[in-house]
Amino acid sequence: MADRNISSEEHRLIERAHALLPGGSVGNVYNDVIVRRGAGSHVWDVSGNEYIDYLLGSGPMIVGHTHPEVVEAVREQLEDGTTFFAIHEQAIALAEQIVAAVECAEKVRFTSSGTEATALAIRAARAFRQRDRVLKFEGGYHGMNEVGLMSLAPKNPPKFPLASTDSAGIPSAMQDGVLIAPFNDIAMTTSLVEQYHDELAAVIVEPFQRLICPQQGFLQALREVTQRYSVPLIFDEIVTGFRFSYGGAQEYYGVTPDLCTLGKAVAGGFPMAAIAGREEIMHGFDPSALSQGKFLPQIGTLNGNPVAATAGLATLKVLRQEGVYERLFDTGRQLMNAFRRILDQLGVPGQVVGEPPVFDVVFTDREIVDYRTLATGNADRLKKFNNLLLAHGIFRGDTKFYVSLAHDQKDIDQTISAFETVVGQLDHQ
Repeated sequence: MADRNISSEEHRLIERAHALLPGGSVGNVYNDVIVRRGAGSHVWDVSGNEYIDYLLGSGPMIVGHTHPEVVEAVREQLEDGTTFFAIHEQAIALAEQIVAAVECAEKVRFTSSGTEATALAIRAARAFRQRDRVLKFEGGYHGMNEVGLMSLAPKNPPKFPLASTDSAGIPSAMQDGVLIAPFNDIAMTTSLVEQYHDELAAVIVEPFQRLICPQQGFLQALREVTQRYSVPLIFDEIVTGFRFSYGGAQEYYGVTPDLCTLGKAVAGGFPMAAIAGREEIMHGFDPSALSQGKFLPQIGTLNGNPVAATAGLATLKVLRQEGVYERLFDTGRQLMNAFRRILDQLGVPGQVVGEPPVFDVVFTDREIVDYRTLATGNADRLKKFNNLLLAHGIFRGDTKFYVSLAHDQKDIDQTISAFETVVGQLDHQ
């Protein structure tokens, strides 16, 4: 596909979107592609253009779009009811699967989104520790809550551990409640925990931060220093849960936190996420904690929604099949290795970073170890790269290639060919 052919129908829809929705978007992707349907590893736009999909709904479609087992399970549940606002068998069964799979999980509480899950995990830690301050890492993404938006993508980062407010509408007074550390810098992180441990409610971290792998020993040292001072450690595994392994990043990297948040893959493309962790911290969600002044009310119309829970159960059943993660990692490795080879052959400064199930290309000659090195990537070249990929039938977000079980060898070969063509069209300076 040399150019994206846009039909008159899609043109009209684009105009309507911009008239009705800020930026013509639901808030996630701003590329004016109106998606009509998805199947397996592909999506189609309203104009009929077909794409290999590496956006995957920002990750939830790890088994592919419209997987027959997931569709059939959801269809059966739809006939029995779509929401109850009460406990039901599917929520219990999904909680059982999470506790069985995830090392830190002793109790589970469901939410409707990752943003809610991370906000409530932090609140649970505050209630448990009876402290207010939170330490997070510069560039770490924890949803659209106030803590998550501190120092997410600062243009002029202040000196550590000061936080910057990276969204309008957040009271400046909240900045003092968040301390910022550089990812992968265990010396500074240890120093901050040692200095502020008596004020800290928790440390929250993406064990795999956006696209940045933890350096050898970083997560282990973070676990040691937080344990030493009894500061709860929260792993934000919205992305990595059930993706890096069935037990998530904590299994993959061999480090167990006190709490974690799960989303995306855990609900098979439906709106649900979860908080899981040590029973003594999760007890705050139990009304019996009211007598201790530590009760955390968490009312949500769609908490543990039966359709989402059913989709999650069906997705996890697929992920438990033999050889699933070997296939997922093999697909990602093939793409990553080919991308590195092409960048080297064409002399384009770039780094292929991440882990095989989710990775990206960053147009920089710097080694990527933290937010500030990641931010050295050439943004203009990335934008052109994404536009050219779209024109060659590759669909993704602004960043990240998410890999699914539905991607096959034909997809891999076509993607590598498109990548080689597109990189050859970039300005190499």
